[in-house]
Amino acid sequence: MPFPSLHRPVITRRAHAKVNLALAVGPASPDDGYHPIASWMARIDLADDLEITRLEDDYLSRYAILWRDDAPRKSEIDWSITQDLSVRAHLLLEETTGRPLPIQLKLSKRIPVGGGLAGGSADAAAMLLALDELFELRLTPENLTDLAMRLGSDVAYCLNHAPALVTGRGETITPTPHCPAHLVLIIPDFGCATGAVYRAFDDAPQPKFDPDRVAQLAHAADPAAKLFNHLAEPARAVQPRLAELIDTIEDDIARDLPVHVTGSGSTLFIVCPDGRREARQLAQDINAHLPNLAALHTTII
Repeated sequence: MPFPSLHRPVITRRAHAKVNLALAVGPASPDDGYHPIASWMARIDLADDLEITRLEDDYLSRYAILWRDDAPRKSEIDWSITQDLSVRAHLLLEETTGRPLPIQLKLSKRIPVGGGLAGGSADAAAMLLALDELFELRLTPENLTDLAMRLGSDVAYCLNHAPALVTGRGETITPTPHCPAHLVLIIPDFGCATGAVYRAFDDAPQPKFDPDRVAQLAHAADPAAKLFNHLAEPARAVQPRLAELIDTIEDDIARDLPVHVTGSGSTLFIVCPDGRREARQLAQDINAHLPNLAALHTTII
């Protein structure tokens, strides 16, 4: 489709981070080592921004990834551009459709890398949805889910905005009631290697895999309920600084509010049942006591 360069179609998308409000993990499959999960997931208002411009059909695609000035925790963007999940989503869709889909991508990041917030997965899902619209591909929800699962286990959920019960390997997504809540997000200056956390999970006594427990929490839609994460203890074992940080916040700052791990860590969150003012004050208190990390108020969208 020829068009003047000054009138190139442009789509902007917000790619929202997620938190695991509850996460049950089952034993690894003997066939391929993958773990079944049951998780109550919700998107939060912390988000990356994607600006995707459709280029002329004979142009080569180009990509730019940078940190926003207001990103809470920046790190070096040191990965190959073709390994970025948003770029991989673009390349996968070109391969699947059998045609070039020339674009210019500007990815402005706020979501920390490798913290259990699914920033890369959110970017990939946003890319799939934007390309479908920009090139009028008319992909079905099943098409999008199949593509998402080829990119990563959180990508399929990130195609949606509502809270959901996510089961299997991430491919089965059941919307659950909206669960408005104010959270404090705590972003340490270190990460937790996902593979190491799962290995620690495998080496420890296995908790009961109970998807019904997660489903009950998700359908009750009360983020202040007794939440749990089967990867929290393995993450503490793999990264002792995380265990120390959780204990310090719970004992000295959080005023009896429990500190939760999202995903395999290292990002933490606290649900503030008294609302916005409580969350903002608690974030200020954590930042004052622990200046080497970033704590911020966020909400479930």
